Amino acid sequence: MSKLTWRLLLTGDKSAFDNMALDEAVLRHVVDDQSPPTLRFYGWEPSAVSIGYFQGIEQEVDLEACRARDIDVIRRLTGGGAVFHDHTGEITYSLAIKADYPGIPAKVVESYGLLCGGLVAGLQRLGIAAEFKPINDILVHGKKISGNAQTRRFGGILQHGTLLCDVNPRLMFSLLKVPTEKIRDKLIQGVEERVTSIRRELGEVDKAAVTDALIAGFADVLDIRLIPGDVSADELALMERIKGERYANPTWNHQR
Repeated sequence: MSKLTWRLLLTGDKSAFDNMALDEAVLRHVVDDQSPPTLRFYGWEPSAVSIGYFQGIEQEVDLEACRARDIDVIRRLTGGGAVFHDHTGEITYSLAIKADYPGIPAKVVESYGLLCGGLVAGLQRLGIAAEFKPINDILVHGKKISGNAQTRRFGGILQHGTLLCDVNPRLMFSLLKVPTEKIRDKLIQGVEERVTSIRRELGEVDKAAVTDALIAGFADVLDIRLIPGDVSADELALMERIKGERYANPTWNHQR
């Protein structure tokens, strides 16, 4: 039996506003059968802080510190906590499929196990002993290397997540709201003890090689063929509209 075919998008570095708007635009086109199921890899330029859909931006983010460092701040469509997206320190993926895609569990927790399996398989190809930790994390020797988030909207599933290539907890906690310096120091120490990265595991980072391994991992686990493609003109147009209505709109980002 021939494998199902997905589109592979390598869209490079984009602003936080473009990235989140494009994730949603692709999802909507996939749901409407205007685009095939899609796996995308991308980066953030400039670096950014994203907050979960249900969070309050003023409560989570030091907006003045972000402005001083030219760091974007945005609300995601997905839930979860605040995340620092370092331009040089991570690889981000997103996948968009219809809600009734064959073989995808109806329960969110179970679907995380399957979809995150692509990350696990990709890291194992690099010689990194990764494992899935419910609900939505990837661990290496008990330390977190990837966090993931999912939403089910518009008749589809959008899942995206980060893979840490390097970690800078001091910078991260200078951008997030922390009650006191004493607590900040404890949080930084906690990240250093509980989080790892490609650099810590391998000693160096080759983002292209890591991305290739992840592509192969997703293809193996989901039993699909990934065909390199491009973002369509219609998706780009929808991205621009959504960006203006939502992701670059202060009303959306500050709504809670």
